[in-house]
This record gives sequence, C-alpha cells and structure tokens, in this order.
Amino acid sequence: MDTLPTVLFLVLAGGAAWSAWQRSQRRKNHVLENLPGPPSRSFLKGSLGEMFHRHAWPFQTDVALNYGPVVKLRGFLNRPIVFVSDPTALHTMIIKEEHIFEESQSFILGNKLIFGPGLLATLGDQHRKQRKILNPVFSVAHMRNMLPLFYDVIYRLRDAISLQVKSGQSEIDILAWTGRVALELIGQSGLGYSFDDFVSDMKDDYGAALKALFPRLMDVDILQRLLPYMPLTVPAGVRRLAISLMPNAAVQKLRSIVDVMSARSVRIFMSKRKALADGDEAVLEQIGKGKDIMSVLMKANELASENDRLSEEELIGQMSTLVFAAVDTTSNTVARILHILSERPHVQDKLRQEILAAGAHNKFSYDELNKLPFLNAVCRETLRLYPIGTTVMRVPNKDTVLPLSEPVVGVDGTIIKEIPIPKGTEVLVGAWACNIKKSLWGEDSTEWKPERWVNGLPTAVLEAPIPGVYSHLMTFLGGKRACIGFKFSEMEMKVLLSVLLSAFTFEPTGRPIIWNLAGVVYPTTSRESETPEMFLKVGLYSEGAKTE
Repeated sequence: MDTLPTVLFLVLAGGAAWSAWQRSQRRKNHVLENLPGPPSRSFLKGSLGEMFHRHAWPFQTDVALNYGPVVKLRGFLNRPIVFVSDPTALHTMIIKEEHIFEESQSFILGNKLIFGPGLLATLGDQHRKQRKILNPVFSVAHMRNMLPLFYDVIYRLRDAISLQVKSGQSEIDILAWTGRVALELIGQSGLGYSFDDFVSDMKDDYGAALKALFPRLMDVDILQRLLPYMPLTVPAGVRRLAISLMPNAAVQKLRSIVDVMSARSVRIFMSKRKALADGDEAVLEQIGKGKDIMSVLMKANELASENDRLSEEELIGQMSTLVFAAVDTTSNTVARILHILSERPHVQDKLRQEILAAGAHNKFSYDELNKLPFLNAVCRETLRLYPIGTTVMRVPNKDTVLPLSEPVVGVDGTIIKEIPIPKGTEVLVGAWACNIKKSLWGEDSTEWKPERWVNGLPTAVLEAPIPGVYSHLMTFLGGKRACIGFKFSEMEMKVLLSVLLSAFTFEPTGRPIIWNLAGVVYPTTSRESETPEMFLKVGLYSEGAKTE
C-alpha cells in the first residue's frame, strides 16, 4: 500500500469516526443542546476561559440572571456543561442523589495532590468514614468550648492594630490582619499550634503559602481539568516527579506552596502524636491543652474500631484541609464586610451600637452572640450576596434526570420540564446564582440589604426546596458534602466583627478594591495585581477603646 493512499484512508476514516461520534453525542445530549446559554467563543476551551478567570464577574452574572434556572455552557472540545440554579434540581443533586452526583475527578485528584487524602479529596465510604469521626469536633457543644479562646486571640489582634493607629487614623491592609488572625485561630483551636504572636511584622511562611494558594489555583484551573486523564496506575511519586518537571511557571509556584504546607503539617502532626504518646501532662503543655480539633480527632481515632479508624496519611490530610478551608474563606468574608461597612457609615454605626449595647465584645457566649439580630443579618446578607465561592462541579456516575421547579423554554421553543443528564456530564452547581435568584429573593436580589433578614424572608425563599445547610443559602452547600466547618466560620466572623467594630472605625481610602474570582473570592488593589490585599482607613473608636 502506497504511503499517500494510506494517509488519505486514515484521514477519511478518522473524519468519519469523529463525525459519527459527534452525531451520537448530539443524539445523547439532545435536550442539553436545546438549553439556552451564551455562545461559546472557543471550540477547544468552550466557555471555560470566560467562566473561570479572575475577572469573570460580568460573564457569571450574565449566566446567573439572564438565561434561566438551567443554562448550557461549553467545556473542552465543545462538550455541553449544565449550569443549574433551580432549587428542585439542586435538591435532587445535593440531597436525593448525592451518591450519583459526585465531585469531578479533576477536583478530587487536584485536592489529593495538594492536601493529601483529606475530606476534600475523598468520595464514597472513605469520605463518610472521615466525616463520621470529624463531626463531633464541629458540633455546637465543641464550638461553645472554643469561644473563650477565640476572644483571647482576637483581643491580641485588636491590641496589635491599636498600636498602629494610636497616633491617629492610618491606612491599614485589613486583609493581612484578618488573614493572620484566621490562621492563628485555626492554628490554636484546630491544630493546637501557634503561628503568630501579632507582635512582629514577620510573615509566617505557612500563612503566606495559604494566601498565595487561591490565586495560583485559578492560574492552573484549565490544567487541573486535565488531571482525570493522568493515568491513576502511575505511582504517586512518579506523578509528583512529572509535575516537578512540567515547564509551567504557575504549576511550579503551586508545587512550592504545597511543599511548604505539607512540611509544616507533618511537623505539627509528629509533635502532637509524640505529646499524646507521652501522656496527659505532655498534652496539657501544648497550646489548646488537648482540646483542639486535631488532638480530639487523634484521640477519637485511637479509640475507633478498626473499620472506622483513619490512616496517618488521612489524619495529616485533614490538617492541611482544615487550615485551607478555614483561613481565606473567613478572613476574606470579614474583609468584605468591613469593606461594605466602610462605604455605609450609618450601617457600620448601627451594628457597632448593637454590639456595644449588648456587650458582645466582652466574651459573649455562643448562644448570646447568635441572638444579636443585626449582626446576624449583616453576616447572612454578605454570605448570600458575596459567597466564598460561586460554583462547584458535580459529575453523575450514571444516567439520571433532574426535575425542575419551573419549566425552561428551549432554544427551539419547546417547554422543558426535566433535564436528562447522561453519565459523565459536567454539571455546575450555581450556588451564587441560586442565592441571587430574583424569582426567590425579589427584584432587589443583587443589592446588599441586611434588613431582609430582620423583616422576614420572602415566602418564595421559605417554601423553595433549597438544599443549603445554612439559612436557605447555597453558600456552604448542603447534604453529606456540605462545609463541615460552617458554624466555626460563622462564630469566628461574629467575634471578629464584635471586637473590631467596638474598638475601631473603618473608612474607604480612595484606593481601588477589586474582588477577584478564584476558589475563594479575594481582593486586590488593581485588576493587574496578583497580590491579595485590601486597605482601609482605620481609627480608634474612643468609647469602644475603654471597654474590654
């Protein structure tokens, strides 16, 4: 056979096979193809380039508000991605068919490479086993015990900031301080370890690595989606070597961050294991005196049955996962609240007066904190309108059907009342889109109005089957894979705001504050900057400074 005819034959055969595969995919996805959605600008990346980058707010807002409760986007090679914000469909995915709609392989593998086999990197029975042994340390009872420690750490933050503004109002990088205190809080209450004395300006390398992690993850988002195609039979060491040799600056920066986090986690774990082995006296000498999350978890793990016990690798994986999940999420949300309050001085003063009148800055109890209506409203409204992340991916492990709360009008004009979802289809949970859905929250759904939580939520919200674990919101997701630490985060936010607002006033500096999309939304001082930071004018509030 001559070379040219052979090449022509292979090209024609390949083209025919590709065409046949495309026709079969169109038949299989005929309902998905009929869903409304924005046009794709790239055959290779589909909508991914527009959906997942730092400044994708206009595109994500367009998708959330202008195409209905179920939207067709495009993935690699123009494959359909289904974006869902319909409450009934979300309830099916998150609650009824949680075992079918699993996290994507790129998410699981990416988190395993970064954190090890912790909660964010496991599925099925392994995830359930981990969650079972972790649940007690995130209970309300355990939160109540932690509250005095929270106040003590945050008082140290207050004293450190007071030194910076004792001579008058100063411009301060608030994000740097909320990040430092969030790391110290999860360090002491979560790991029984102190990262920060709040005296020196020296940055902890672990904290710096965490702060850089989210921007770096967004840089490699497209590459991460290729992880499922990496052979899983290849040993972990070989995969790591392959990553270390990858000629990509963002990947190498991420690898350096992971190295710092991993080394510190192992060091803390070994120290804690030795203290537990040496007995009660050694444990009591550690920070947290054995009541921190990891000490309680390690003790419980020793007493667990063989089937329920976690491996050492899993325990270390929980450490990085806990710190990762607790630091930027809460610190960035508190920074967002202070940004909002700086632009609304009357709201800031109203919240401050509630805090001072109640004495919430003076070591309130867990239950007393939760009874402050306006503090609760400010936190919930911020978490509604500005969630820590806007979407998460789910991929069904078998064919299924999503029912809808309201029908969708297809591109061809047909009425679609349910969505067949073929196995392997990428489905985006539109958490933010559900939080701002106008049919639920009203025409002012995109406005920050804490009063809506005081005056009573709309009937549509109360009656909708929103599967969120927190206040009819999708911010912390729901079901068996909901954020396990949402009570921890809420409590930390309330204590931080109570102490800071009782001691300081916050005003805009006039500098830009740009909120960037990533695994967790973060601020910078310009669109071009890659450094997370947020400056406000901070001054002493004289009445608050006299109390403690």
